[in-house]
Amino acid sequence: MSPRPPPNASILEVILRVMRENFLTQKWVYAVAIIAMVIVAATTAASAWIMKAIFDVLSNDPDAYAAPAVAGAVLLILTGKGMSGYIQQVALAKAGNRIVADIQRKIYRKLLQQEASWFDTTASSNILVRVTQSAQAARSMIDIVVTSFVRDTLTLAGLIVVMVWQYAVLSGVFLVLGPLAVLGVRTVLSSVRRIMKAELTSLTEILKILQETSAGVRVVRAFGLEEILQARMDGAVRDVESRSNALVRLESITVPMIDALSGVAIAIILLVSTTAFVPGGKASSGELMAFITALLMAFEPAKRLSQMRVQLEAAFVGVKMMFDILDRPDAMQDSPDCTDLPAQVGQVALRGVNFSYNGKVKALKDMTLIFPAGRTTALVGPSGGGKSTIMSLLLRLYDPTEGVVEIDGRNLRGVTRKSLQERTAYVGQNTFLFATTVRENIRMGRRSATDADVEAAARAAQAHEFIVGLPNGYDSQVGENGVLLSGGQRQRLSLARAIVKDAPILLLDEATSALDNKSEWLVRDAIASATRGRTTILIAHRLSTVLAADEVAYIEGGRLVEQGPLAAMLNGTGKVAALFADSAVTRPAA
Repeated sequence: MSPRPPPNASILEVILRVMRENFLTQKWVYAVAIIAMVIVAATTAASAWIMKAIFDVLSNDPDAYAAPAVAGAVLLILTGKGMSGYIQQVALAKAGNRIVADIQRKIYRKLLQQEASWFDTTASSNILVRVTQSAQAARSMIDIVVTSFVRDTLTLAGLIVVMVWQYAVLSGVFLVLGPLAVLGVRTVLSSVRRIMKAELTSLTEILKILQETSAGVRVVRAFGLEEILQARMDGAVRDVESRSNALVRLESITVPMIDALSGVAIAIILLVSTTAFVPGGKASSGELMAFITALLMAFEPAKRLSQMRVQLEAAFVGVKMMFDILDRPDAMQDSPDCTDLPAQVGQVALRGVNFSYNGKVKALKDMTLIFPAGRTTALVGPSGGGKSTIMSLLLRLYDPTEGVVEIDGRNLRGVTRKSLQERTAYVGQNTFLFATTVRENIRMGRRSATDADVEAAARAAQAHEFIVGLPNGYDSQVGENGVLLSGGQRQRLSLARAIVKDAPILLLDEATSALDNKSEWLVRDAIASATRGRTTILIAHRLSTVLAADEVAYIEGGRLVEQGPLAAMLNGTGKVAALFADSAVTRPAA
């Protein structure tokens, strides 16, 4: 990886890094584009040069070249220019599209290596803007650099050569007035970066509103929030529109400057060229025509070059956002001395664990908790006590601030993440499904699972019956995050995904919370079957779910209050007995 630039890196440092990391990967495609640009520049200069011959032919100058030769030269120049322009555009597009694709892959790969806490504090809309806008900004920066320094610079240089060759003295007018435009551009650069940052912030707000509307449409409808969301969207769109207009004004301000200067230059040239007091004498009509043609053509690349710095400043903001992600350390990388967990693992333990999400309030305090091998332990207690935090530490979404999390006496910091993932299966309280088929969602638990394995897992999770009733059975689409299924159906698919994984450690975070009484008992039977011989840790608030456990641990305020065998805890006088004192368990009729 390239060394990370300082936070206040200059635009030159950022450009050099973008070119080094992306341009070189497509150097051969860019080489084709650059060759085509050189030809475009040469033919542009030649098209101005040939104007003298054309004017001489049309004016029947006795020294003129033969008309067929001039016509052939014109055809050759313009055809070459057109074909080269086509090749240039196609090559630039091909290289640019590949760079965008590569950057988006790299950013996504980097996102997968970030710790869970980063996703907790970073809005998904912010991530979307970085993945989409930043990659395009990097491509834009490369295109600006290549086209400006190759095509436009060479074209302008070629046309200046034609002007000097045809009428050297008058060329000084252009060379004196041209730099004045550069001074004018410098006055607008300070505003471009500020406006671009604000525009990307507004784009992020638009994406956030769209995501909230899509995910929370039922809440929006139930509470009549349409007007509030519409007002937020109107404000964000208005901000983007206003800043986009401001950016266009800044990018375009060079156009009237260049046009005004070109008008001054042409007026001076016409006045001077008609007098006899020009050193070297008056030019011929053909030479003057070629000179003026080159002059007029030179102002287009001059305009683009004058806008280059403004455009680079606009791209700079997006590229910096890209590097902010790409330069983040990989939190998910294993240390060099990490080793794999064995295929069969048993006891899970937290020893002296302290943990805080924000570095201030402790979610877990001096937690020492043993989960016996091959047995089911239920975590109970009031909400916010730290039960789900324990699950997160066991999955190593976070590492403890102090203390260790162990499996069979091995600190999770010293085992490979891949082996930990292979040894654990998880069902969360907030079930998540991918926007694909039922079959593929279950197979996410184990990619090598056969169709028979998938169906067996669905039967074990009491999901087979409702699956075969769907329009396309196991090949039915579930929609975004399972929106086409009920809450109970989503939870049973999530359980089937964990069952098909066949991992020795099973983590269930309120796995029956979204089920009705009948479905809960069906799933409880499935859990009892799935947990046999496995180390299972389940979070539960219902007595019916707790009854599937061998042991119960009461968690409150980030501490372990009590732990023991199920029967002893329910029949005792402690917190667990009090929690379920008024609970009754009745199995529904089949």
